[in-house]
Amino acid sequence: MRWQMGRRSENIEDRRGMPVGRGAAVGGGIGTLVLVLVALYFGVDPSVILQGGDPTSTGPAPSVQQRSAGDDQLRDFVAVVLADTEDTWRELFQRMGRQYQEPRLVLFSGAVQSACGFAEAAVGPFYCPGDKKVYIDLAFYRDLRERLGAPGDFAQAYVIAHEIGHHVQNLLGIADRVRAAQGRRGQTEANAMQVRMELQADCFAGVWANNAQRTRQVLEAGDIEEGLNAASAIGDDRLQRQSQGRVVPESFTHGSSAQRVRWFKRGIESGDPGQCDTFAASKL
Repeated sequence: MRWQMGRRSENIEDRRGMPVGRGAAVGGGIGTLVLVLVALYFGVDPSVILQGGDPTSTGPAPSVQQRSAGDDQLRDFVAVVLADTEDTWRELFQRMGRQYQEPRLVLFSGAVQSACGFAEAAVGPFYCPGDKKVYIDLAFYRDLRERLGAPGDFAQAYVIAHEIGHHVQNLLGIADRVRAAQGRRGQTEANAMQVRMELQADCFAGVWANNAQRTRQVLEAGDIEEGLNAASAIGDDRLQRQSQGRVVPESFTHGSSAQRVRWFKRGIESGDPGQCDTFAASKL
């Protein structure tokens, strides 16, 4: 991916190494691929994620000296991808007669407090609609590469673009409508609606990739395959099979590997947010 010469976004909050208080647990984003499942997969006690704990306590703060040159390069990479999503969605919102509000992206290490509550790094990257911020511990990229088998800079960019997709849903009012509808449904139906939310965010990530390539030629050979591999790697069925040896479709919250690949690819091929209406689709 050609990113080194790209514009760096100023909407970055670097909280790495800062102590954080424990509050209510948080969900949302790629990290909520069934939180207990992911916790077990990453070797984390699920109670750490599902319970807020003592709100007055603080976790250990990693030393800033632990940062490597690779971490600084990753920070630059994230800033460039974020800037690219800003440019893409600003233009797309203008075409819709709307104004795009740029989100902020928070880098953290270990744990973080957001408007959505307290989150351990094990939940992965997530978007909080309460403060319109994306949160990511850069160590997730190591797990994406080494534990989930999805290496490559475009795979990393896909993760950011997916969370920005949730921000787009928030700005368009889609997230509010879905949450209201979920409150009137049982757990299985609510999960099914969440799957459609996540697949739409995947499609929006593909829309970004299409427009970024059309206007700024950011992609290199193999990048699309990296993104599709990442989408496949974090499918609910694949993660469940790896962690518990069986697949429970009614507990899906993000969609199967095939579904995630299909909708990400649809966004890449069309470049049109209008093609990402997963809620109207009869087949996902």
